[in-house]
Amino acid sequence: MAVAHIIVVGNEKGGSGKSTTSMHVATALVRMGHRVGGLDLDVRQRSFGRYLENRAHFAQREGLDLPMPVIGTMGEGGDPLTPALTQLEKTCDFILLDCPGSHTKLSQMAHTVADTLITPMNDSFVDFDLLARLSPEGKILGPSIYAEMVWSARQMRAQAGAGPIDWLVLRNRLGTQQMHNKRKVGGALQTLSKRIGFRVAPGFSERVIFRELFPRGLTLLDLKDIGTEQLSMSNIAARQELRDLVAELNLPGVSVNF
Repeated sequence: MAVAHIIVVGNEKGGSGKSTTSMHVATALVRMGHRVGGLDLDVRQRSFGRYLENRAHFAQREGLDLPMPVIGTMGEGGDPLTPALTQLEKTCDFILLDCPGSHTKLSQMAHTVADTLITPMNDSFVDFDLLARLSPEGKILGPSIYAEMVWSARQMRAQAGAGPIDWLVLRNRLGTQQMHNKRKVGGALQTLSKRIGFRVAPGFSERVIFRELFPRGLTLLDLKDIGTEQLSMSNIAARQELRDLVAELNLPGVSVNF
C-alpha cells in the first residue's frame, strides 16, 4: 500500500489564512478524485475542524452531496498524532494537517512528517518576522524561530531516511496594485528563499467571499452546487488563484482539472 502524502499548513502567526487554505486545498483534491483526510491540530481555535463540521451540517440540512475530506480524530497520550495518521493512511492518498498559529508540541511533530509544507503569510513586513529577523533598515539578520523549527524538522527527516520537505510560502492578501512595499516584500522573500530553502507563490487575495463561505463550510468550488449559476469576476479570479495554488504545489499524481 502506498504511503499517503502529508501536507502540513503551518506557521506561528494567527490570521494568515491557514484554515481557508487548508479547506480549499483539501476540497479541491477530493473534487479531483483523490482520497483526502484532514486533521485539525489547533485544539483551542479549531477553525479547520469547525469549517469541516459546518460543511457536513450544511450538506445534511440542504440535502446536498458535497465532496469533503475524511475527518480524522486524535486520541490521548503523549503522541496523539501518530495513531491518527496511521488510521487515515489506510484509506487516504493525501492527509492535510492544519497547525495552530503558535508553537506547540503537536505542531512540531506535524512538521517532521510533512512531505509538503505550506506556510501562508500576510504580504507585509509585519508578518515577515515569521520567517526571518530583520534590522530596522530591512536587512535580513537571520532565520526566525519558526524557520529554525522547519530546519530542525528537515534534519530529523534526513536522519530517519525520509524524503525532503517541499516548503512553499504563500503570499496571502496580496494587493491588487504593484505597490512599493509589495515589491520590497517580494524581493526580501526571494532573497531569503535562497538562504533557507523555500519556494514562493501568490496565495489568496483579500476577498469578502471567504468570510461568507465559512459559516456554511463551503469553498469556491461549491458555488454552482448551491445554485450560483453565474460567478462574479471576483469569484472567477479567486478560483483561478486556487487553481494556480494547487498547480504550484506539484503534488504527486495530481493534475489540476477544475
